[in-house]
Amino acid sequence: MVLSYPGPDRSVRLEQLQKGKAHARRYRNRRIGEFLKELKFTEGRSTGISKILEAMRENGSPAPEFEFDEDHSYFLVRLPIHPAALEVVQQKTGAESGPESGPESGPESQLESQLESELLNALKKGPLSRSALVKQLGHTTVSGGLKRSLRHLMQVGKIEYTLPDKPNSRLQKYRLP
Repeated sequence: MVLSYPGPDRSVRLEQLQKGKAHARRYRNRRIGEFLKELKFTEGRSTGISKILEAMRENGSPAPEFEFDEDHSYFLVRLPIHPAALEVVQQKTGAESGPESGPESGPESQLESQLESELLNALKKGPLSRSALVKQLGHTTVSGGLKRSLRHLMQVGKIEYTLPDKPNSRLQKYRLP
């Protein structure tokens, strides 16, 4: 996942992105845009999204997913895992493929299962805040996968809040039950 702040120019529409036809009407910062163009780091022709779509299609990857809010305050691009990457994960983790792996046996769920195991191991040492968990796992930010894993572990009762009555408290931590 790639997350960028602020989001795309207001002239960009989600439907255009998905078709690879999105073209911003202007640079966010003209001076930086021109400078990067002079250094040949960009073309300055708004071809990045179409190149991503084409490259992923050519190598057999699933299509990227684009997301931004109504205010265009962020821009999220999910580049799904290539099917061959699942084989590498399975070899490293000893996971088996096939129908017996369960209904959610795609590459993302395999990696999230691994993340859930790492979260549980980190919490064996005691309660940790979300930011402490991020550091403990060697990550730099709270990813969508981490949020989903925490939510799933809470739902199945494998972890719980230290302050259950105040889920949004700045003092909130996660712990094993």
